[in-house]
Amino acid sequence: MAKLVFGMNQSLDGYVDHMAFAPGPTLFRHFIEETQGQAGSLYGSRMYEVMRYWDDDQPEWSAEERAFATAWRNQPKWVVSRSLTSVGPNTSLVQDDLEAAIRKVKAEHDGEIEVAGPTLAHSLTAFGLIDEYRIYLHPVVLGHGKPYFAGPRPRLRLMTSDRMGEDVIRLTYVPA
Repeated sequence: MAKLVFGMNQSLDGYVDHMAFAPGPTLFRHFIEETQGQAGSLYGSRMYEVMRYWDDDQPEWSAEERAFATAWRNQPKWVVSRSLTSVGPNTSLVQDDLEAAIRKVKAEHDGEIEVAGPTLAHSLTAFGLIDEYRIYLHPVVLGHGKPYFAGPRPRLRLMTSDRMGEDVIRLTYVPA
């Protein structure tokens, strides 16, 4: 059975914003390796549209960016959306009965499946489907934005903390 992992970069004041800060080289390498090893990714429609950036090669990309794009393209993806009518390659659209659909995905796969996006994570947390939370804590204060936890905070138990590069700490929690 697959394990659902919600992990995102977060500011010190609890917000996620892919435009406000980016991972450094060490953390980006970590994300490449993580993506290469995942059984898939699960997105809400907005986060999926952001990630579609990796669908088409860009001439200015570095070797690391190309490696990430290749890993992302190769893994299966599921997009939860009532508004989208189609999705890109290697991607399935989930439109009805979120809980049943994701329980089926978990049962049919082994390994880690990334959950991307606070709103989707909130829904999956309410169903008791997220197995692990990874906060990549950056030394940035945003003061506003989308919070990592998009609703009531689940009870969590700290499992590990790891330094990731020069200034990021990864905090790994499981439901308490």
